[in-house]
Amino acid sequence: MYALFALPLLYIVLFKYVPMFGNVIAFKQFTISKGFFGSPWVGFDQFERFFNSYEFWRLLRNTLSISFYMLIAGFPFPILLAVGLHYARSERFKKTVQMITYAPYFISLVVLVGLLLQFLDPRTGVVNQILGLFGVEPINFMAEASLFQSIYVWSHIWQNVGFSCIIFLAALSGIDPSLHEAAVIDGASKARRIWHIDIPGIMPIAVIMLILNTGSVMETGFEKILLMQNSLNLRTSEVIDTYVYKVGLVSQALNFSYATAIGLFKAVIGFILLVVVNASAKKLGQESLW
Repeated sequence: MYALFALPLLYIVLFKYVPMFGNVIAFKQFTISKGFFGSPWVGFDQFERFFNSYEFWRLLRNTLSISFYMLIAGFPFPILLAVGLHYARSERFKKTVQMITYAPYFISLVVLVGLLLQFLDPRTGVVNQILGLFGVEPINFMAEASLFQSIYVWSHIWQNVGFSCIIFLAALSGIDPSLHEAAVIDGASKARRIWHIDIPGIMPIAVIMLILNTGSVMETGFEKILLMQNSLNLRTSEVIDTYVYKVGLVSQALNFSYATAIGLFKAVIGFILLVVVNASAKKLGQESLW
């Protein structure tokens, strides 16, 4: 057992904790030639530079709005899908729905964004062709900054809802069948059984998932947003992750310290949210991480 435990522990130490040492450059004016120890210490200058920049509030607003939009809109769907599949009478229908809803999860993000661009194309896209049948003028969806977040969030829900419901299906299968038998004998309808037995039964798992999702609220999915970005929707699509990538790796004046400081700020905010939501769940008598 100790040998089995040692492998994941070694992985966490090497790839999660050791890289934390690199965060020290957020407090330095890092240059590759001088290295970690030779670069001059500047304290919180990099953080102050970010907080005082004209980009700060726009990046924070975009990041939080996309994250909370995705959290609020996407959280109920895996639960609803799991409950629906749990009560499906036909095993063949149940497996078919599972296969159809799970499949998008395994599509590469590059392929998914390519499909979105094709479907939403203003000239040849199937969405605009359908709208044209109702007399609606073609819409350049990817050029509309106001539509970017909705396109991003709902395509994310479509891709992940099937895979996310697996854990809720497992929780539903663990509910004592005698509770349902007693409810049926007492004349409870299916809706009543769902509300009074199934929902309370999966509530601990739902709370844990909500805490974990809230802790990662600053993680918006860098790759997909970067692939969907263009100069026309940048006003609402630029988030902290893409900004860090551009500042730290793409711009001509590479500034590793500045990019690291922004990334560290994002991580600290995520940790604070995790602690607050976990404490709130514990105070309300729900399940918590610790």
